[in-house]
Amino acid sequence: MKRARAASILAAAVALASVSCGTDTGARSDGTNGSSAGETLTVFAAASLKDTFTEIAAQFEETHDGITVDLAFAGSSDLLAQLSQGAPADVFAPADTGTMSRAGDDGLVSGDPVPFVTNTLTIVTEAGNPKGIESFDDLTRSGVTVVVCAPQVPCGAATVRAEEATGVELEPVSEESSVTDVLGKITSGQADAGLVYVTDARSAGDNVTAVPFPGSADSVNTYPIAVLEDSQNPDTAQMFVDYVAGPEGRKILADAGFDVP
Repeated sequence: MKRARAASILAAAVALASVSCGTDTGARSDGTNGSSAGETLTVFAAASLKDTFTEIAAQFEETHDGITVDLAFAGSSDLLAQLSQGAPADVFAPADTGTMSRAGDDGLVSGDPVPFVTNTLTIVTEAGNPKGIESFDDLTRSGVTVVVCAPQVPCGAATVRAEEATGVELEPVSEESSVTDVLGKITSGQADAGLVYVTDARSAGDNVTAVPFPGSADSVNTYPIAVLEDSQNPDTAQMFVDYVAGPEGRKILADAGFDVP
């Protein structure tokens, strides 16, 4: 009898523990969005979104109890390659619509992507602009070393459009896989000038000098964001997409120099 009673008590305790550890991804009882179960949301985002998405994710976590946002930043093409190879993620935010279209063609995207910001290229030089670069054409002067993004990535495609708009063909010393790599080459003194987004030039502050150029209007990229088809947390992923495209996200993005719809 004692043994049977002890077994009964143990079984009840195990059942209670199982119920208390269950996952609840729905709305909280206080009516706010969020999850008390410890969800983790994985977001793949373009390298140029690093500062803004880090801030947006922190605010999102504060207002959505129990949700952790894991951020992965890289060149948009690199991120797409990882997704195509089966890397698990919930949200994708590349730096151009072309990359998102390819993701959609591969069946990786759920629903319609949301365009949420635009970004424009600018010339950046070493701090103080020691080579006196004042125009796009100056990037072809003898003795000026230039670095750009590779044509297959969004900032590189924008560079190609800038070349077409200005009628100037560049001869870069290197082509990088992300805009942050280009910026790093300039701030480290490995090149005299490069083409980056205006937001990256702004975030670099006094470490670089920005040189606007006519024709930059032809090098504007639109950034879309979408929930991924294989997301394990599609409802929470959609909440994050809405947050980025909503007033909270737009304020952070606009403060960083992005143009928002």
